[in-house]
Amino acid sequence: MADTIENPESEGPAGGWGSVRSIAHMFGDNKPSPAVIETLLRQNKPGGFMCVSCAWPKPVNYHPFEFCENGAKATISDLTSARCTPDFWNDHTVTELRSWKDYDLEQTGRLTHPLRYDAGTDRYVEVKWEEAFENIGATLKSLSKESVVFYSSGHAGLEASYLYALLARVYGNNNLPQSSNMCHETTSVGLQKVIGSPVGTIVWDDLEKADAFFFFGQNPGSNSPRFLHPLQEAKKRGARIVTFNPVVEQGLVSFVNPQSPVDMLTGHETQISDEYLQVQAGGDIAAILGLCKVVVEADDRAHADGSKRVIDVAFIDEHTTGFDMFTALVRATDWAEIERESGLTQDAIRRAGEIYIGAQRVIGVYGMGLTQHSQGALNVGMLVNLLLLRGNIGREGAGCCPVRGHSNVQGQRTVGIAEKAKLIPMDKLKELFDFNPPTEDGTTIVDAVKGLMAGKIKAFISLGGNLVRAVPDQKHMERAWANQDLIVIVSTKLNRSHLFPGKQAYILPCLSRAEIDAQASGPQSVSTEDSFSHISGSIGKRTPASKHLKSELATVVGIAKATLSANPKLKWDEWLGDYSLVRELIEKTYPKDFKDYNARMFQPGGFYRGNDAHNRVWKTEEKKAVFTTPKQLNALSFQNAGGRFRLVTMRSNDQFNTTIYGYSDRFRGIEGTRDVLLMSQSDIDTAGLSEGQVVKLVSDFGDGVRRELGGLVVTAHNLPIGTIGAYYPEANVLNAIDHHDEMSKTPASKAIPVRIEA
Repeated sequence: MADTIENPESEGPAGGWGSVRSIAHMFGDNKPSPAVIETLLRQNKPGGFMCVSCAWPKPVNYHPFEFCENGAKATISDLTSARCTPDFWNDHTVTELRSWKDYDLEQTGRLTHPLRYDAGTDRYVEVKWEEAFENIGATLKSLSKESVVFYSSGHAGLEASYLYALLARVYGNNNLPQSSNMCHETTSVGLQKVIGSPVGTIVWDDLEKADAFFFFGQNPGSNSPRFLHPLQEAKKRGARIVTFNPVVEQGLVSFVNPQSPVDMLTGHETQISDEYLQVQAGGDIAAILGLCKVVVEADDRAHADGSKRVIDVAFIDEHTTGFDMFTALVRATDWAEIERESGLTQDAIRRAGEIYIGAQRVIGVYGMGLTQHSQGALNVGMLVNLLLLRGNIGREGAGCCPVRGHSNVQGQRTVGIAEKAKLIPMDKLKELFDFNPPTEDGTTIVDAVKGLMAGKIKAFISLGGNLVRAVPDQKHMERAWANQDLIVIVSTKLNRSHLFPGKQAYILPCLSRAEIDAQASGPQSVSTEDSFSHISGSIGKRTPASKHLKSELATVVGIAKATLSANPKLKWDEWLGDYSLVRELIEKTYPKDFKDYNARMFQPGGFYRGNDAHNRVWKTEEKKAVFTTPKQLNALSFQNAGGRFRLVTMRSNDQFNTTIYGYSDRFRGIEGTRDVLLMSQSDIDTAGLSEGQVVKLVSDFGDGVRRELGGLVVTAHNLPIGTIGAYYPEANVLNAIDHHDEMSKTPASKAIPVRIEA
């Protein structure tokens, strides 16, 4: 049974000289122009541009270097001197490139010309933009509307995203799945059900007022390193931090602030977590219920002896429903069951619970370690239960904080990229653009992939992303992807999704956010939404990597004009010439969220679009915040069985989503490879394996499909018994497309049932 870790294995603290060396290595690999320094100095600042690597906010009071290691890597990668020109294809076929690693594809550099796949030579060839648009439009017109999917990653700004959603709806469907389907859709669905908001409730100022942070399945050291600055400040003022995570993430253990000369010169580390509990994969429901049990037991004692209540009874009575049923279950659940399902000792949970009780203002932080489970929405509901017990939602210094991993993934949903028709103000669209929007729900990513496998989906337009690599059932997806009539991918660099072309396939290269976007009215700005629901503007200053690149918005307009019938209300050329006109449309469509949009988009820190739950206005069916009574104490869809492990897919600190920058995972002590299987020494011994042995993982999902990943080197690592780890996206091949959260259909990538074959 696990307890709080005391001496977590570590290859050094987050931040510090390790971060500096890693950034320097990126400079050497990419050889960007000297202008990259000026670009980094503008990153995440007023009048600058929003980083593409995550959705952490632009602070009003920014640091001299307001970027993190991953943000610097993303910018250096965008501004690399390497170019992937049409001549590249003189020496390489598509089939050959399938044997390349993700890192090798990344190193080919920026795409420079629009490309069309030529089946006769098995190569991509240069194509004129006008010809590409004309052919794409002709094919889209010939296909049934329901067979076409308009996918987007979280990269494109709000302006392009709004027009992309409009394109899909005028075309005739709501097939607008997005990258959040694979990560935080559980948040959108789960939070909406219990607090009436699909996004987190805190704002920046809350970070400075909280006296405790409870982390669940989130890794700021690799995925949102700028979060470490407010956490360090919180520790200095005496705040407590408690972490629940199967994996020891160094950013939540200790941190050396690269912004501090004293820290850098002395190597002074700030201890981040006061308690670090290595919950077993899928065990968060039991762990959180244990925390709630500590609170309820303390409140029962206080009520019995007439002392001050521990639970915020006034808040519960006025603002919540379901409290009595939930607390009855809490009282009835014994500690042995909680210990078994969480993998934690009662003592460890009690220590964490006492910290929660002792804090007046608590922020609950979580990431994909909570959302990517078969019962991910139940995980989210349980965290909300914990916060509701003491009124920690809707007041200063307290609230729910899901941390988004892509720069505008939340904002794209806000402006209409959504497959659920009820989320869209269709009446406004009809009024503004004089057409009848489709009313049937579109497809999620899971349903789109299953549609591809069944041959029902005939075309994919992909606004960014690397979908083939990002989804479960990769091998099946590769075959299905290549059977389409049309594939269009808007990209800055080559990725694996380009290597399985359909009957027609186009790669349309786009500008990076750091580059000048010049249109008819002059250089344009774009905007994005961060994890705290603030909207910020970005202005690119760098010379584009090629004169043949188009902005994402220009590409959307090109496809729309070639595909849709003429409509005087659809002023594509005017919108392309001046993005402020698109922002006016967004404001007209969503007037509450985007009031005075153009006037406010560059104010320091961005402008807040508001959140009803932040103000204790609950837009749930019950008109109150809802306590969730869990139907089970784990987040799994399978039972324990001999030889069955729970596989957690994870990222290294040298990658962003499916983009691999290098082979250094210094926080885990892994260098030069990604082909590893991380296991506790106890599991290695019990399984009869030895460290350094090469093994194969095999899916144990139980649907009769053989899924395997071989060539993995057994590597001892600090993990709970029964929980093992391997890298994403390589390990996606082991996950079944039907293994997903019940409510949101988010793939359950944080507890995949597998067996080990020696």
